[in-house]
Amino acid sequence: MRLRPVGCSALLIECHDGAEVSAWRAELWRRREAGELRFLDIVPGATTILLDGVEPAAAALLADWPAPPAVSATDGRLVEIRTTFAGEDLADVAARWGVSSLVAAERLAATPLTVAFCGFAPGFAYLSGLPEEWAVPRLAAPRPRVPAGSVGIAGSYVGIYPASSPGGWRLVGKTDQKLFDVREDPPAFLPPGTRVRLVAA
Repeated sequence: MRLRPVGCSALLIECHDGAEVSAWRAELWRRREAGELRFLDIVPGATTILLDGVEPAAAALLADWPAPPAVSATDGRLVEIRTTFAGEDLADVAARWGVSSLVAAERLAATPLTVAFCGFAPGFAYLSGLPEEWAVPRLAAPRPRVPAGSVGIAGSYVGIYPASSPGGWRLVGKTDQKLFDVREDPPAFLPPGTRVRLVAA
C-alpha cells in the first residue's frame, strides 16, 4: 500500500491488485463508521482508493495501520439480478470460451460476482469474479447506443448499463433491474462490496 497526496484535502491509496483494494475499502468503511477517521468520500478503483475530505493527520495514521484482512467471499449484501441471457454478443463470448451459448449463460449464472468499484456512468458497477481465462476484449469500435439494463463483459469484469449510453462491452444479456435513482440512499443499487448473482429470468 502506498499513499499519495491529491490536492489539498485528498489522499490516493495505491494497491497491488483488486483484492487489496477490496480489503482496504472494507477496512476504511468500518473505521469511518466507528468514527476513527473522517472522510467526505471513499472511492475505490481498479487498483486505487481515493479518500476525499481527509483530516490533515490521516496520512500518518493510515501509514501506521496494519494490512487489513482479505474480504471473505460471504461478506457484503447479496443481490440477485434477474437476467435474460440473449445478448447480441453471447454467441461470440461463448465461442471465445469454447462452449455453447447455453453453457456460457450457465457459467455466468453460476459465477459469484462482487462490485469492485463504480465508474464510467452513475450506477455502473464493475463486477469482479470472472476467472482471468474467461476475459474477453472490448469491441474494436463501441456501439453508439447500448440500451439500459444491458449486461456485458469487458476484460474480466461484468457490467450492467444503468442507462442508455455508448459502450464497447460485449453484451450477453439484459435485466429490468433499476440500477440508479437519485431519490434513493444510496442512489446506486450496486455499491462497492455488494455480492451479485445473475439469475436466469
